Amino acid sequence: MPPLLKMIGKRLLSALVLLWGVTVVTFLLVNVVPGDAAAANLSQQAYDDPEIRAAFEAKWGLDQPIWVQYVRYLGNILQGDLGTSQQTHRPVAEDLGQYVPATIEIALPAMALAIVIAVGLGMLAAMRKNRPTDTGIRSAALVGLSTPPFWLALVALYVFFYLLGWVPNGGRLSNIYDPPPAVTGMYTVDAAIAGQWDVFGDALWHLVLPVGILTALTVSGLLRFVRSAMIEVLDAEYIRSAIAKGLPRRVITWRHVFRAGLLPVLTVSGLMLASLLGGAVLVEQVLSWPGLGQYAYKSAISLDLQAILGVTLFIAVVYTLINLLVDVLYSVIDPRIGAK
Repeated sequence: MPPLLKMIGKRLLSALVLLWGVTVVTFLLVNVVPGDAAAANLSQQAYDDPEIRAAFEAKWGLDQPIWVQYVRYLGNILQGDLGTSQQTHRPVAEDLGQYVPATIEIALPAMALAIVIAVGLGMLAAMRKNRPTDTGIRSAALVGLSTPPFWLALVALYVFFYLLGWVPNGGRLSNIYDPPPAVTGMYTVDAAIAGQWDVFGDALWHLVLPVGILTALTVSGLLRFVRSAMIEVLDAEYIRSAIAKGLPRRVITWRHVFRAGLLPVLTVSGLMLASLLGGAVLVEQVLSWPGLGQYAYKSAISLDLQAILGVTLFIAVVYTLINLLVDVLYSVIDPRIGAK
């Protein structure tokens, strides 16, 4: 078997074991955390009625021993059933199908822009190490890392919506438009498929603020790793030899430095993308963006156990798949890793 396929097979097997462990740990934590799901979802009058409370617990299986609840939960997962949400009264899988595309729609553009900006600025800072350009770029990154996401979202909303009026105040579409026919769940893509270009333009306009905020936050975290990786490569002996031989700076930068410094950056980028896909809770809350972060927040405050477990499992799957993708890309960029 080719080394790459063998590596993918091993990663998939370990991923299955990891996901099973996630279900065990998450289920136990959700059930031992202080709180009463009945109290969070029933009115005070209904909660005080023992019959109503018992009926609620029986409906959601809360009256069963914890090991019975877990076995039933795991069996449902294996059949593709993530349970029913107590707050929406819909299947959790259906809720995820509604909220996840909204998060993907802002996470992927933000990550793509952040990688382009961070790689460009990181390489510039590395090549001008300890000069004013490097100092300015590092200072800007430090300010970005020190800025709380919710504060940045509030300030951006105040400046660009309230003062300047350049962007809408949140949501995915203006009230005058209906959502396009659902294909992917991403309004810009679905509107383009349907040929509704006015809806496409409005959905794109609503992406500007959340994508801009997530890009700024992601660039700040990624920039430091890019700079460190590139400096390490620039100090390598073979790069000094290439410079001494008189190779053009452009050839050295893109053919040698960029590719060699890409591996550690790739790992950090994968983790940041998984974090974005897991839901930018505070940013989505401030901007009223109906994504996975907002769904997770509402599920947590209402002790919606099935929804919490579904969100956690989805995030675990995202991290696992992205780590697998990063491992594969590692082997493509540097075949020696795959051979090991």
